[in-house]
Amino acid sequence: MTTSDLYGADRLATAAQATAQAGLDALLVSPGADLRYLTGYDAKPLERLTCLVLPADGEPLLVVPELERAAAHASPAGGLGIEIVGWAETEDPYALVAARLSRRTDRVGVDNRMWAEKAVAFRAALPGARQELAGQVLNPLRVRKGPAEVEALRRAGDAIDRVHARMGEWLRPGRTEREVGRDIAEAILAEGHVRVSFVIVGSGPNSASAHHDLSDRVIGYGDPVVVDIGGTTEDGYCSDSTRTYVLGEPSPDYLRLHEVLLAAQRLQTDSVRPGVTAGGLDAVGRDLITDAGFGPDFIHRTGHGIGLEGHEDPYIVTGSELPLEPGMAFSVEPGIYLPGRFGARIEDIVICTDDGGERLNRTGRDLTVLS
Repeated sequence: MTTSDLYGADRLATAAQATAQAGLDALLVSPGADLRYLTGYDAKPLERLTCLVLPADGEPLLVVPELERAAAHASPAGGLGIEIVGWAETEDPYALVAARLSRRTDRVGVDNRMWAEKAVAFRAALPGARQELAGQVLNPLRVRKGPAEVEALRRAGDAIDRVHARMGEWLRPGRTEREVGRDIAEAILAEGHVRVSFVIVGSGPNSASAHHDLSDRVIGYGDPVVVDIGGTTEDGYCSDSTRTYVLGEPSPDYLRLHEVLLAAQRLQTDSVRPGVTAGGLDAVGRDLITDAGFGPDFIHRTGHGIGLEGHEDPYIVTGSELPLEPGMAFSVEPGIYLPGRFGARIEDIVICTDDGGERLNRTGRDLTVLS
């Protein structure tokens, strides 16, 4: 796969057409996942303005600080045939953008992650333009992954699987969560990522905290340990996978909890197919967990989309009527948490295909007992 398989001028053309259909005159896209999706440029998020100006009718323009112009040209954006304009330290880049837009600019979409100071500066530079979120245009495009994106997510899934497969090297009684977390972070980079997105090692009662980070708690014999890890690969796509381990013999209560959770997660991953709603997929597992008596202990949504961001559309959450479509990529990660005692979570990334779902994480989902 080449860079051109992920980023191409056709994305800009499609986004411009969608901008016009939304009734917007232009999109203003600053550094972040939206800019990378459209151009391949992983721009530094600086106080200096970098902005892709994408008119609904007209040629796109990438405005960058002069000292970043060489980097912009060297990125995939430099091969898209779009104009890249550098601005000097004494220039006003917001006025530059305003001057290049049509005087009849009434509605502009600013990317959802644009810093407030930049959005306010654009408001002053374009006083007649109503600002709206560019996500109404870009989220529906990004939510359906193309073949090259799916392949990038497969590679990311394989890379994080290799880390989970090595957990026995680090997860031992007498070590702290923080010590284990440092080893995992090094392995995330060694196994094919360029950035560590997060490392959760929740042992004993900390396993009942869904977003526990790392602590100096010493892991003991018999402790369950929830390990939720993810990183970003060189092409910008993310990994995310959770497995639950136990050091020594698990208690009967914990075995039952994990068996219920595993049955729910398997049912949910097996239920992925086009037309199933996100809320319906959530309900499949939630109902099973509730029937087993753990309903109040499943305290979060089933999953989140993944791609150039670790959390993006679609969200697999109670009540969502969004139908799943081929190309949608998301986590399936039910959890059961008993505060003060223990918890468990199992997470796979799944791609909705034409006739079902493809699970990208292939490490075993059974409770892994480490001696």
